[in-house]
Amino acid sequence: MGFASYTDEYTSPIATSRIFKASILDSHNLIPKLLPQGIQSIKLIQGDGGAGSIKQINFIDGLVKYYIDELNEDNYTYNYTLLEGDALVENLEKITYEVKFESSPSGGTISKVTSKYYTKGDFMLKEEDIKAGKEKVLMMYQVVEAYLLQNPDAYI
Repeated sequence: MGFASYTDEYTSPIATSRIFKASILDSHNLIPKLLPQGIQSIKLIQGDGGAGSIKQINFIDGLVKYYIDELNEDNYTYNYTLLEGDALVENLEKITYEVKFESSPSGGTISKVTSKYYTKGDFMLKEEDIKAGKEKVLMMYQVVEAYLLQNPDAYI
């Protein structure tokens, strides 16, 4: 099995607790409303939404199921593993994500996302495939951030 890991960091002027609540805890309600052209729904398939739960994102053109490995509201961490869907090409065994939100000195948030790709055999990931996935995550993050900037009383 092969392995590749990438870490990205994003900064936001939004307070850590607000962006965590909006983008993680209430994502199943907020994100389909903000992105109806791409996401039909986010459903809880198993569990209560915490660690051990399975969620499904229903895109207009496909779906993704993922297992929540960790959800820590005190430390603002969220780790999950993709179980099935378009992102798991035939030569990928799994993809895991570790998301950590930290307060920045300016009162905003530094978001760190580590993506870990576990490949089958000698398969090598293409940089453009990884880049496309990162761009989707960043776009959703930016849409939530824009919503929170326009609605300063939301998710306080």
